[in-house]
Amino acid sequence: MSSRVLLIDDDARLSSMVGDYLRHAGFEVSTAGSLAAGRERLAAESFDALLLDLMLPDGDGLDLCRELRASPRTRGLPLLMLTARGEPLDRIVGLELGADDYLGKPFEPRELLARIKALLRRAQPQPAEDEVLRFGRLEIDLGARLARLDGKPCDLTSHQFDLLVVLAQSPGRVLSRDQIMDSLKGHPLEAFDRSIDVHISRIRAVIEDDPKTPRRVLTVRGAGYVFAKKQDGDDQDA
Repeated sequence: MSSRVLLIDDDARLSSMVGDYLRHAGFEVSTAGSLAAGRERLAAESFDALLLDLMLPDGDGLDLCRELRASPRTRGLPLLMLTARGEPLDRIVGLELGADDYLGKPFEPRELLARIKALLRRAQPQPAEDEVLRFGRLEIDLGARLARLDGKPCDLTSHQFDLLVVLAQSPGRVLSRDQIMDSLKGHPLEAFDRSIDVHISRIRAVIEDDPKTPRRVLTVRGAGYVFAKKQDGDDQDA
């Protein structure tokens, strides 16, 4: 069965070009030229991935991103932002709101296709694993792809969960951004634009009691990040 992609963009020429390219690659593509039209399609149909322009005639794509991540029905929908603004802050805010990836305009259709395929691969159910990583009040269920703090599910995107697992599987070991990227095969993260840092900030906001003073995911200045061996009141042993 073909994967279904929804493209929300008011540029009719771009939508036609992208739609034709993705259909040729085997995707089923629907388009919407406004936030209102996009919301209607999302409410009426199910999609495997969403391509979302930030600048739309009736609002900001970031608002829709926020809505989708707040809804249990669309929280896990792979979402790639398209932006012509070129402002790092827009990309950072989008990632913080739960977007999985972004691509600046203009872009090469082949790169867009590669990023969509990567998002879909990461969204596929993984083989069942019985292992649960436990660190005090935090547990990471690899089979269910779910992190829990005090028994309550943590609201993490697929990217953020995988990044947390990479760190948690090597507690006490400092991992550089390059090492993290190597471990996150298939994820279109880029070290130079600080995407990893943004995802780390989001992870901390969910799993730390005080994100400004983290005790689980620690920064090692000039080196990278480390998942603390001891947490929740124990002496730190990174």
